[in-house]
Amino acid sequence: MSAEMDALVANATQKLEALEAALYGLEQVRGKFTTEDGAVTVEVNSEGALVGLSLSEAVTSMAPADVSQLIVWACRQASEDAGAQRSKVVATLNESFAPAPGGAAGAVGGGPDSA
Repeated sequence: MSAEMDALVANATQKLEALEAALYGLEQVRGKFTTEDGAVTVEVNSEGALVGLSLSEAVTSMAPADVSQLIVWACRQASEDAGAQRSKVVATLNESFAPAPGGAAGAVGGGPDSA
């Protein structure tokens, strides 16, 4: 019985560590995008919220409406980058919870009717 309990605890510990790693990874996600002309650079967090905005002097010669559209477009691109990074973190987490070949994930000793 002790070996089964040790295996169960080890499995639970492994899953907890994978979850903690995923949470940390999600906190580290930053999407960044710079327009081709370098006029606008934006950075968003894992939720797509704007956390950084840099405008070059080139925007002073542009119409305000054009600058705002460029900023929004750059934010959208940075958010897509952040979304791709989030997907990788979640995929890694899902892999750690996938059933092991030849058995169910976390299965310890026998089926539901075993005593």
